[in-house]
Amino acid sequence: MNDSLDTNDPEAGTEGDISASPEGTLKEDVIAAIRECYDPEIPVNIYDLGLIYEVNVSASSKVELVMTLTSPHCPVAEILPAQVKSRVELVEGVDEVDLELTWDPPWTPEQMSEAAKLELGFM
Repeated sequence: MNDSLDTNDPEAGTEGDISASPEGTLKEDVIAAIRECYDPEIPVNIYDLGLIYEVNVSASSKVELVMTLTSPHCPVAEILPAQVKSRVELVEGVDEVDLELTWDPPWTPEQMSEAAKLELGFM
C-alpha cells in the first residue's frame, strides 16, 4: 500500500505538504472513496486490505491507481476494479481516472493495515 505521493512526480507536490496542497486534499478524498469499497467476502475495505498499491494525483486532477486483488481467481475480479474506478470518478475535483490492475507483486496478508489484521484475526 502506498500512502505517499510519488515524490518523483513534479506535479504531485512533496510528501511533507501533502495535506496543504490541492493534490494532497484530493488524494485524501480519493482514498476515502476507495475505503468505501469492500470485497463482499471480507469485512475490511480494500484500501486497508492492501489491495491499492498506488494512488497518484496530478495537478490536473488526474488520478492514477494501481491495484491488485487477493487472487487472480477472485470472484469479484470483473466487478471490483470497475467499482473502485467509478467511486473515484465521483469524487469532487477528479477529472480523469486511470486504473491499472496488476498481479506483480502478488498480494499477501502482510500488506494489510494493522487494523485490518486485527479485524480479520491475523494478530
